[in-house]
Amino acid sequence: MAMPSETPCPPLQGLRHLALRVTDMAASRAFYEGLFGMKVVWEPDPKNVYLSSGADNLALHQIEPADQADFRPGRGQLLDHLGFIVSSPADVEQWHDYLRQAGAPILKPPTRHRDGSVSCYVADPDGNSIQFLYEPTLSRQQLH
Repeated sequence: MAMPSETPCPPLQGLRHLALRVTDMAASRAFYEGLFGMKVVWEPDPKNVYLSSGADNLALHQIEPADQADFRPGRGQLLDHLGFIVSSPADVEQWHDYLRQAGAPILKPPTRHRDGSVSCYVADPDGNSIQFLYEPTLSRQQLH
């Protein structure tokens, strides 16, 4: 694909929407609503729900039972992880402690990186890796 040489790309407001296929809607919904405090913004039917933490949108789409054998969590996934930005390194630590106490599978404990960022990782009910990230530049930005 060739990039236009003279035409600038249209403006973006950032990546704020993600859609995940899930094997168990009730478990996934309980995970994101219960542990993360996300709120339902639209539920067109029992197989689709759209959640938000205020400045984002996470869509959960139920995989049909007949198609679930095609999805193998943790094997050959193209999605490496999804991430939530937090305001401070202490918030990463608090999320880690909160999720550990809730029994969520911790994939990586809080780690400080050379660029000043801090992150930890947890798995959702389908094994998707979720990062909680303090990143010095992004964490200071105010969303509008």
